[in-house]
Amino acid sequence: MGMSSGGGGGAAHGARRRRRTHVMSEINVTPMVDVMLVLLIIFMVSAPLLTVGVPIDLPQTSANPLNEEKEPLTITVNTKGEVFLQETPVQVEELAPRLIAITNSGYDERIYVRGDRNVNYGQVMKVMGTLSSAGFKRVALVTDLEQGS
Repeated sequence: MGMSSGGGGGAAHGARRRRRTHVMSEINVTPMVDVMLVLLIIFMVSAPLLTVGVPIDLPQTSANPLNEEKEPLTITVNTKGEVFLQETPVQVEELAPRLIAITNSGYDERIYVRGDRNVNYGQVMKVMGTLSSAGFKRVALVTDLEQGS
C-alpha cells in the first residue's frame, strides 16, 4: 500500500511544480510612465530658458521668417536705448571692434538687430550706421510675426 500511494503522489507533485513556473508575460509600464513624467517636467521648465536673453517688445510684421543653421550674432536695443551684443551690454562705440574680433574680419557674417518698438528710431539707426560704416553688409532687422497672419 505504501508503494502505490507514494508513486501517485510523486506524479501529482511534479505536475504542480510545472504549473507554478509558468512565465508571466505582462509588461509593467509604471516605471516608464514615471520617467516620462519627470522628462516632461524637465523640458517644460527648461524650454522658456532657451530664448535669447534681453527682453524687448519687438514690432510686428507679416514677413516670412529666415532659416539659419547656426546661431546668429544679435544686437539688441532695449526701451532705455541700451545696446547689447548677444546678452552683454556694450557701448555703441565699442560695437564695431567687438564684432570684428568675434567674426575674425568676416564681414559677410549675418548680424541681426533687435529694437524694441518703443525705442527711439534714431538709436536703432545709429547702431545700424555703426555696423554699415564698419563694413558689415548683411545686417537684418528682427520683428515678431504680425497677429492674425
